[in-house]
Amino acid sequence: MTGRTRALPRHIAVIMDGNGRWAAARALPRPAGHHMGVRAVKRIVENCARRGVEVLTLFAFSSENWQRPRDEVSMLMRRFLEALDQEVEQLHRNDIRLCFVGDAQQLNAGLRERMAAAAALTAGNRRMILVVAIAYGGRWDITQAARSLARRCVAGELAIEAIDEDCLEAQLALHGLPDPDLLIRTGGERRISNFLLWNLAYTELYFCDTLWPDFDEQELDAAIEYFGGRQRRFGRVPGPSVRRADEHP
Repeated sequence: MTGRTRALPRHIAVIMDGNGRWAAARALPRPAGHHMGVRAVKRIVENCARRGVEVLTLFAFSSENWQRPRDEVSMLMRRFLEALDQEVEQLHRNDIRLCFVGDAQQLNAGLRERMAAAAALTAGNRRMILVVAIAYGGRWDITQAARSLARRCVAGELAIEAIDEDCLEAQLALHGLPDPDLLIRTGGERRISNFLLWNLAYTELYFCDTLWPDFDEQELDAAIEYFGGRQRRFGRVPGPSVRRADEHP
């Protein structure tokens, strides 16, 4: 923490990377890393809600992750279901709304039903929105949005000339939410890995070497501190009208 008031991102997105390497470094099986990763999820949800972050989006399982070994995918799905069953009531008590984005048709019917029930239970909560991206890919997101607009054009509901950025954005998974102000990626990689390709256009990117199970409150502080020092120009020329994230009118 610094002496000045730090800017707080309205929306933080996180690529949670490093569970497997965390386990390997300790000569533990990969599931042990994912188990500890769930604990890190609980920490960041609690810390973001306490700070007043409006939206937290977590990249839980990408469309490319289906290519992992079948046993690992099955384990990840079981772990996700267990975490969902264990945590949804706590999220509800803490006034946190739970949403899911991704290609739900790739998931089994039982999991889809539990996700729908969790979203319905927490739909009225207002403290923070927790978005979980599962079976999600940025290219899939844009493709399904384009298909939706194409269907409307074929049906005569929409003229091709009327399609603009707002039309496309309205069909994306995060429609109705602010774009992420800050993306955090753990684990040392410096790429966005097909995550929220449209929505990250002007997001501040923060990469750290910390493996996800070790990501704690101090690491979150460092990411927010970095965000507070950024000058967010959104394509404009620097000047009096362009402020650092920690500057206020």
